[in-house]
Amino acid sequence: MAKKDARRGKRRVRLTPVSTYHYFRLVYRSVLLLAVLIFYIRYRLNMGGSGAEITKLLEGRPVVLGILWLVFAVEMVLRFFPARLESPGSQKQFARNYIRTGETNIQIPDNNGTMLVALIWICFNAVFGALHMCGIFDDGIMIIISCMYSVCDMICILFFCPFQSWFMKNKCCSSCRIYNWDYAMIFTPMFFVRKTYSWTLLAMSIILMLRWEITFYLHPERFSPVTNGYLHCGNCTEKLCAHKRQLHSLWKEIEQYTAKRLKRLRGTHE
Repeated sequence: MAKKDARRGKRRVRLTPVSTYHYFRLVYRSVLLLAVLIFYIRYRLNMGGSGAEITKLLEGRPVVLGILWLVFAVEMVLRFFPARLESPGSQKQFARNYIRTGETNIQIPDNNGTMLVALIWICFNAVFGALHMCGIFDDGIMIIISCMYSVCDMICILFFCPFQSWFMKNKCCSSCRIYNWDYAMIFTPMFFVRKTYSWTLLAMSIILMLRWEITFYLHPERFSPVTNGYLHCGNCTEKLCAHKRQLHSLWKEIEQYTAKRLKRLRGTHE
């Protein structure tokens, strides 16, 4: 048994460059969210200012605001072109990544869930928009929500995606029908922040999503695992499914260990 466990340990898959890039983005987006959240709370407690005044304060620091804007703008611009460090899920739209399988029956089982996801997302954010228009939420809160969405985006890729599990039912991110909707989702709250920097990010994200949708309707064969061999497991450069399995097995081991410890503690007390 010990030999088998040792072999299993050796077979553990290392992080691929694509997955490493995902974790890197998770870290700096989390740091960004934490920094914005601390900045907002401290300003409201110490200065008693409004969210509008917070955006003015940010605009008074063009270097900070410029870096924040540039980070996401560069990320979106890179999505318009083939890139090795990007997920296969976003790269399947390009002709260079289309590997013919010989099949002509295009099957995209998760296509029916796209309108449902879009409707839910619009209604969900409409609530925040209504609270903003009523004056309950200010611009600062909307910026924080966008930062939270950016972190949740990476959590969906690396750990658990509710859209995949509950609505789309796709096997993995590589075959995800709405992969390039992510930035449009992240910057949806920016629609209510009437600033040039917020609306430019939102506009770029919508253009990115439209380009994705146009490509899908012109070349649906690139989005189907049946017709595009690039989406097969053997050609995956991400290997996130292996990492997720390792995380799940680790979580089960922790649960089992905790259950044993609790059982022993109960036994000693009894």
